[in-house]
Amino acid sequence: MERDILINKNGVALVIALIMLLILTFIGISAISTTTFETNITGNERVGTDAFYASEAIFQVGLNQLPDTKPIARTIGEDSHGWSGKPEDKGSPQSLIDLQLYPKAGYDSSWAFNRYQINATGESLGAMREVEVQVSYGPFSASTQYSN
Repeated sequence: MERDILINKNGVALVIALIMLLILTFIGISAISTTTFETNITGNERVGTDAFYASEAIFQVGLNQLPDTKPIARTIGEDSHGWSGKPEDKGSPQSLIDLQLYPKAGYDSSWAFNRYQINATGESLGAMREVEVQVSYGPFSASTQYSN
């Protein structure tokens, strides 16, 4: 009787096929989960990049208006916008910061540069990015010039 059980293997192929099908199903579910997760990461990266570019655009506006230090009002793009100042200054943009004249290496004492700090914030679909840059503007004559 024992020999009859070992010889008759009709159901084994079905059991192996079902186990393989179960394993392939788990692999498919795992691949779908990973793809969904990666898609979310990519979307978040795109939104963050848009916010960064909005803050860079505000920085460029501030750079182009120097030596004027007036605030840059909230500008609105397609999906993003920006303003001068920090993220908490969204409702009331802040002026650019004048850090006064300073000497620069390689120039004698009759020349000076003005230094400014530009804080710019960009927002896109809820993501915010802030850029803080100090720029040197000049040279300016730092001494009084007398004419004879």
